[in-house]
Amino acid sequence: MQAIERNIKTAIVDKVPSVSSAALVSSYHLLPVARDIVRRWQSETQEAASTSKSSGGFMGFGGSSSHTMAASNTNYMTQYHAIGLLYQMRSHDRMALVKMVQQYSAQGVVKSPAARVMLVRLAAKLAEEDPGLRKPMMKLLDDWLKDKSEMVNFEAAKAICNMPDLTDAEVGQAIHVLQLFLTSPRAVTKFAAIRILHQFASFKPDAVRQCNPDIESLISNTNRSIATFAITTLLKTGNESSVDRLMKQISTFMSDITDEFKVTIVEAIRTLCLKFPSKQAGMLAFLSGILRDEGGYEFKRAVVESIFDLIKFVPEAKEEALAHLCEFIEDCEFTKLAVRVLHLLGVEGPRTAQPTKYIRYIYNRVVLENAIVRAAAVTALAKFGVGQKDAEVKRSVNVLLTRCLDDTDDEVRDRAALNLRLMKEDDELAGKFIRNGKSFSLAFVKNITNDSVSRLNVLPSYS
Repeated sequence: MQAIERNIKTAIVDKVPSVSSAALVSSYHLLPVARDIVRRWQSETQEAASTSKSSGGFMGFGGSSSHTMAASNTNYMTQYHAIGLLYQMRSHDRMALVKMVQQYSAQGVVKSPAARVMLVRLAAKLAEEDPGLRKPMMKLLDDWLKDKSEMVNFEAAKAICNMPDLTDAEVGQAIHVLQLFLTSPRAVTKFAAIRILHQFASFKPDAVRQCNPDIESLISNTNRSIATFAITTLLKTGNESSVDRLMKQISTFMSDITDEFKVTIVEAIRTLCLKFPSKQAGMLAFLSGILRDEGGYEFKRAVVESIFDLIKFVPEAKEEALAHLCEFIEDCEFTKLAVRVLHLLGVEGPRTAQPTKYIRYIYNRVVLENAIVRAAAVTALAKFGVGQKDAEVKRSVNVLLTRCLDDTDDEVRDRAALNLRLMKEDDELAGKFIRNGKSFSLAFVKNITNDSVSRLNVLPSYS
């Protein structure tokens, strides 16, 4: 390091921007190896950060220096690399970082948009870590909202929207800037703006509501990514009367978007289900409809989780939602989802007015599915038999579990044998293992009284 130190220090302040950038990037890699030596280059690094020369990029093989300099533009990447290195040097000194951010935030000092984006991130980090710095750093972020570079505007708006405990006054200017970008002719600008508003609407829908007229104009956008974020944002910020109209518009292009955006829509519907319980019928119909569509695991899981929430928090939707889930597992290609649905049917099915209509769907899984799903189905069936006052239902469950004793898989047979034995015992003992759905360790089972264990007369290793 000492042998090459002079060369690198000279290269950092070289007049050719590509040489200076190469030396700065090399210093990044050398910092963990010889931190004390690299920190001695702060004055050279500061000079590189304050330089006004622009970078013409790195020379390719066969190129000439004069050709490279002639092609120079305003992409001041040397400043970006220099400010990044200064941050690494001062990362353990908060006051030095504050001074650096304030020094380079002055108008016209840093000409590289990428470097200004880095300063935005540093200011946001300082504001989050130290409440005492929040006010001056938020002032800097507001100033960056007026920057001539769109990427700096977006980074500042995103940083402000991600701040904890935001007030309406603090976020007002950021929302206004994003609203202006919604009417931009460039698709990427509209997409970036609506995505930030979509994320922020989850926490402060009232602050985003002022943008709704501009967001509504994006619903018919030919770019389906923009249209998806527009509709899901409106779902978060809209009122009960607009739900049905938005749901119809979503249905028109669900088949044209990727699974990632389908999940985004489903998550918005999931939030809406809890916000407007009176609209549960339409939302459940929509969710059950897209559950039949083609899609990957994450998409199907998001839909199933949304239906689970409806069952848990909207009691009047329970029976219809369970019926849709029964249809889903008839043709479910994902084992994990089938197991989750079977578990839910085992918990909620016995509590319904007609528990017998779910038993058929569960037993079909014992006949048609793989061993993991069959084992889950056996456990779900047992929950219909334990504590069952209807003798006919209990007898039917007993018959079905007895058939499972001939299964080819050990796990399925063992579960069937244990559950049949437990169904013959008193409800208190059976409930510990079946009805409440808890998982028990071997140590817990050993703590059960010897009398209870001897009554089980199965699985002698527990005794």
